[in-house]
Amino acid sequence: MNETTTTSSSTPNSGPMPDTDGRIQGGIADAWRQGLLAIVLWREKHIKERTFVIFLSLLVGILGGVAALILRSLIYYISSFLTQFLSVTRGNWLYLLYPMAGILIASLFVRYVVRDNISHGVTKVLYAISQNKSRLKRHNMWSSLVASSITIGFGGSVGAEGPIVFTGSAIGSNLGRVFRLSPRILMILVGCGAAAGIAGIFKAPIAGLLFTIEVLMIDLTTVSVMPLLLSSVAGATIAYIFTGYEAEFFFAQSEPFVAQRIPYAALLGAFCGLVSLYFTRSMNMMENIFSRLASPWKKLILGGSILALLIFIFPPLYGEGYTSIIELLSGNVSSIVDGSIFYSEGGNVWFLLSFIACLIVTKSFATSATNGGGGVGGTFAPSLYVGCMAGFFFAFLLNNLFGLDLSVKNFALMGMAGVMAGVMHAPLMAIFLTAELTGGYELFLPLLIVAGLSYITIKVFEPYSIYAMRLAQRGELLTHHKDKAVLTLLKVNNVIETDFLSVTPDMDLRSMVSVISRSNRNLFPVIDADGKFVGVVMLDEIRNIMFRPDLYRRMHVSQFMSMPPGKIEEADPMEKVMKLFDDTGAWNLPVVDAEGRYLGFVSKSKIFNSYRRVLRHYSED
Repeated sequence: MNETTTTSSSTPNSGPMPDTDGRIQGGIADAWRQGLLAIVLWREKHIKERTFVIFLSLLVGILGGVAALILRSLIYYISSFLTQFLSVTRGNWLYLLYPMAGILIASLFVRYVVRDNISHGVTKVLYAISQNKSRLKRHNMWSSLVASSITIGFGGSVGAEGPIVFTGSAIGSNLGRVFRLSPRILMILVGCGAAAGIAGIFKAPIAGLLFTIEVLMIDLTTVSVMPLLLSSVAGATIAYIFTGYEAEFFFAQSEPFVAQRIPYAALLGAFCGLVSLYFTRSMNMMENIFSRLASPWKKLILGGSILALLIFIFPPLYGEGYTSIIELLSGNVSSIVDGSIFYSEGGNVWFLLSFIACLIVTKSFATSATNGGGGVGGTFAPSLYVGCMAGFFFAFLLNNLFGLDLSVKNFALMGMAGVMAGVMHAPLMAIFLTAELTGGYELFLPLLIVAGLSYITIKVFEPYSIYAMRLAQRGELLTHHKDKAVLTLLKVNNVIETDFLSVTPDMDLRSMVSVISRSNRNLFPVIDADGKFVGVVMLDEIRNIMFRPDLYRRMHVSQFMSMPPGKIEEADPMEKVMKLFDDTGAWNLPVVDAEGRYLGFVSKSKIFNSYRRVLRHYSED
């Protein structure tokens, strides 16, 4: 009876159930990893890296183009659904609701689903290239896409281009990591993803390529040029297949550009440079204000309130603003006040000028309020928008003040290139993007003039683009200047030498000589009881007393130690370290942490050796 009972109690129904699902899932995961490893090993054995990169760049281009298509579609459907109920002939109170709701939904999605900061996508791509071996997180392949579509669809005054660059770059980075490619190749694939995103969202393959060169600062080498080009073409091709071959913004040049207009184009270039400076500075100011707010709810309330109020007063600030650009390029000026409380003033020339001026001034505040409040979006579209408004305002004002006959459509188009060139510090990309967006290749010469002069003007005041300035301020920016780029890649921790024997201030000369006999270096850091660096003993400076036994007990380290000409802090960028070496003329300098504790020495020769090694890898074709 007892045996029966015992047997019965040990049946599966009376004990814990085996974790069958867990074993199955674990088995599938293991099989996947093993299969992937086999593919990677086969590739490394049979396919050359350069050939494989070409294949991957094409794949990244296709995936980036598809991501751009999905983002465009999501924004269109959300925005169309929400705005179909709005009136054209009067103000709409829903403008006070939609932007706040969009920021709220996007911020909740980021906080509770993504659980990571995904704002300022282009800046994060730059950081990944400069400081993180071009590695981006897996969720970046979709998280920015979802969050930005919600933000922009609900009226957030930002662009989809920054998020699609982030998405495309993450696709390239993670695909390269799957196949265990080197950081140098990962950098190229990150650029491929960014180029595909730009090419796909704008149907502008040349602009996609130039974006990676001028904004992401990817060196154009024999290894990188073909992958970048293939990705751009693939991304644009996906857009052409699904959306047609028409230019993004229809532009019909009704008035040819003549040589007599060149001085006005030059003036517009300088004007766009100043507008770009205002846009950059005001964006930076607003970002600093939001960064000082600790609570995300305070950011949401402040950002949402500013954005909702601005859009209610100035409806053209809603979303990317491409509808307003199309209307101005078509010559339909009065449509700029559609859906606003000022609709009845559409026939007043001076009111329209004032209204457009307000749009130029407030766009940066609307954009920064969107991102600062918790929304996700980029500054591509805002810079194009402000440029179009600035160019139109410039020509419209001169025509009405001085009776000129400048083509407001042509100048609106040139303004787009001018402000983008200034804000992005990318004149070539701005020129080709504007031409590809509109089909306005007939205006190539004035586009060159305006973009070039705008870039020259802002460079006087701002050395970095709106994307790069955050990293440049922290010394984390990879640049086209190869020396600086390599120094950026070097870190103090990588060149610290720790084989120096230390001494204490109260140590007598006899003990000092004993330390010297065990050392193969001629420098001896002096460390106090708390581990803090207090000085250095140099062998050459005590050579005249170290063989005098009569001084062994009488003299101590504190009497003959000296202070080095400078100290390096652990967090110092390498560019600052090299400047300190140049200023002091030293060959060895001590390294301390933030509290002054000794960590080691850095020698100029060690930096030069590391520099040559990194430069060789960085420049390798």
